[in-house]
Amino acid sequence: MTGGVRLDLNFSDFQAQLFSLDADELRQAVKTLRKISVLGWHQVYTDHGLKWEELKSMKGRFTIRVTRRCRAVVTREGEFMRFLALHFDHDSAYGRK
Repeated sequence: MTGGVRLDLNFSDFQAQLFSLDADELRQAVKTLRKISVLGWHQVYTDHGLKWEELKSMKGRFTIRVTRRCRAVVTREGEFMRFLALHFDHDSAYGRK
């Protein structure tokens, strides 16, 4: 199938974190999610704004920039990008303290 990356936003921890964002952060996050939904996977991997990075400590998990202050931990499963968590502390997104 061609077209945009499909988003899976159904993980309960991610939803709780997303719904707790203030209005400005939530607008930025939704803007990023819309952007991802029209990109192909190659574009996601190379987009400088998203800054796709693999977590060395957790194979198969990646981080992307969702807002200026926030990164999401995601996985790729086929055409789906599954959102697992949001992190405001850059190091916590990478499993560091």
